[in-house]
Amino acid sequence: MKRCAASLLLSITLALGGRAAEPVSFRYDVVPILTKYGCNGGGCHGKMEGQNGFKLSLLGFEAAEDYGHLVLEGRGRRLMPSAPEFSLLLRKATGELPHGGGARLERDSADYQALVRWIESGAPGPNEKEPKVTKIEVSPREAVLARGAEQPLTVTAHFADNTKRDVTALACFECPAREMAEVDPAGRVRVGQIAGDVAVMARFGEFVDVFRAVVPLGAPLGELPPARNFVDTLVFEKLRTLGMPPSAVCDDTTFLRRVTLDLAGRLPTSAETDAFTADASATKRDALIDRLLASEEYADFFANKWTALLRNKRKEPQTARGTFAFHGWVRGHLQRGTPYAEWVRELITASGSIGASPATAWYRAVQKPQDQLQDVARLFGGVRLECAQCHHHPFEKWSQQDYYGFAAFFSTLERKKSDEPFEEIVFHKTKAATAQNIRTGQPVKPTVLSGAPLELAPENDPRQPLADWLTSPENPFFAKVLANRYWKHFFGRALVEPEDDLRVTNPATNPALLDALAKHFTDSGTDFRALCREICRSSTYQLSAAPNAHNAADRQNYSRFYPRRIAAEVLLDAIDQVTGVPTKFPALPAGTRAVQLPDDSFNAGNYFLTVFGRPDNASACECERVSDGSLAQRLHLLNAKTIQEKLVHAEGLPARLAKDTAPVAEKLRKVYVSALSRAPRDEEVKAADEFLARKAGKEKEAWEDLVWAVVNTKEFLFTH
Repeated sequence: MKRCAASLLLSITLALGGRAAEPVSFRYDVVPILTKYGCNGGGCHGKMEGQNGFKLSLLGFEAAEDYGHLVLEGRGRRLMPSAPEFSLLLRKATGELPHGGGARLERDSADYQALVRWIESGAPGPNEKEPKVTKIEVSPREAVLARGAEQPLTVTAHFADNTKRDVTALACFECPAREMAEVDPAGRVRVGQIAGDVAVMARFGEFVDVFRAVVPLGAPLGELPPARNFVDTLVFEKLRTLGMPPSAVCDDTTFLRRVTLDLAGRLPTSAETDAFTADASATKRDALIDRLLASEEYADFFANKWTALLRNKRKEPQTARGTFAFHGWVRGHLQRGTPYAEWVRELITASGSIGASPATAWYRAVQKPQDQLQDVARLFGGVRLECAQCHHHPFEKWSQQDYYGFAAFFSTLERKKSDEPFEEIVFHKTKAATAQNIRTGQPVKPTVLSGAPLELAPENDPRQPLADWLTSPENPFFAKVLANRYWKHFFGRALVEPEDDLRVTNPATNPALLDALAKHFTDSGTDFRALCREICRSSTYQLSAAPNAHNAADRQNYSRFYPRRIAAEVLLDAIDQVTGVPTKFPALPAGTRAVQLPDDSFNAGNYFLTVFGRPDNASACECERVSDGSLAQRLHLLNAKTIQEKLVHAEGLPARLAKDTAPVAEKLRKVYVSALSRAPRDEEVKAADEFLARKAGKEKEAWEDLVWAVVNTKEFLFTH
């Protein structure tokens, strides 16, 4: 009876010209159905070892393997061509038989009938002669939607024979920003109440495309701040589209503190604050940016950033020589203004010993070829290839062949002991450069991403052509990921998040701005300072952190400055500067600041750096640095012994203020200007006066408490 009903439904579907009337393709019908219902997902049969005796390739990227698992394994017990609806595959999927994934298919659905027809026709396998899909397109690509509105999507597959097919019913949809929009399995997008950009990914087989919705706020903009460069032009254009008025430009002291922290990794001195506020020049902000970029502190601060990303890790005490040399190499390039492309090339092609070539220290820290290729792809290309080591990347076009083609560039790298104790020599060994694809077992020649395999003579170091391609102005990845990374440095949120995951399915919140920043960086000859200068000169960077009536919820359009907690090293230096008591680091000269520390080894002896999230330099990910607040941090600031010792020090700021006979307002100004780069407000002076009156006879203790209170404010702890 059940079989008759199924056959009748199939006949009706055929007569009506539905999807079942078309030939059923294993690759383009059956596998997409398995993907759509999660059968080949990582939490089900698509994981490495399969599940409950049944295995599929992750997300169906290996159709031939899936056919073998589905049709040929277990003596064909999963299918019953003579009575398709009694097939184990279908009875489990409909819940008629126990199934760990529960009921996934309805018997009256088009997908169920397509599987019935495929089994009935003899369950044909992948047909290598059928036209291949070349791309998919989502329609519409973009739309402006009112808050709460819906938008149905259509997905069209384009084939090599120039035919097209509507695959909406077989596509998978995903919206990462669920707080902004939802998408159902049929491709209907419903946006929420938050204004901004939202992207929805559509996937069919190995192909992906993205729909972008703009959800306007619709508020009147009024008069915008002056557009000082292309950054402002593109940001303000987006804000006009959204109807989201930006905050006003911040005042001078806020800008001074913000840009000094962001470019030099320190607080402004009291003398700098006084001079800047007294300067009436219209160009003083630009002049300040240039002074900071030319300073030694700029090189210190950004060397700290890059040596963490490049894993400058002291694994043993005896390797300190290498970590110091590598830190000096990075800092030297930053101080001299070496073009980014030039020092990246030097890093990737480094050979010899650390004494002769400090860049080889990177290969000591990153020893495995898979780590080398993954770090290079991630740091300098914004491409996360890790997933493609075992299977096709689930959200990108990169396959295992791409992964091992990239790995082959590092396949000839070898090491031998150096005459220098505890060091080694890195060199290219004369041999064919290949890597073995673990799935096919076949050797793969060096291949740049989206490129053709390279034919290299055994004596040629394959890292040279890799560096040529990577640093080429035509490389679409190199400048863009750097621009995105630096944008995050200054704004706390990258145009693409995470900052090192650039892909079609993870679009920028302002694609035109990211492209313009990358072009500017390339046109400047990959000059770090030029990029920093352009960003910091913009009115966008100089907006106030105080929200207006319309932009408090904005976290992606840069309508205001987003406050962020000061990094661990900078915060420790700031406390040292305010209290007047520097931290001493073992085996380093007196006066060494925390941002000048060459490697991770100093974390172990300094709980402050650990609790405030200084990275251990164990990976190439910015995520290793902890920027979120915690209870442990608050408790440490409130009562840690090291903080108290700075406050009660006989030569510290509180002790000096207690002896000073100047008026309270003048002494309090020293605290506020040093810590917050501004004078205290009238109500703050009044509160301090009243507090000091209550602490009469205990002036030193009173000033210790006042300095302690200022250091514990959010205004001190955050860049704003």
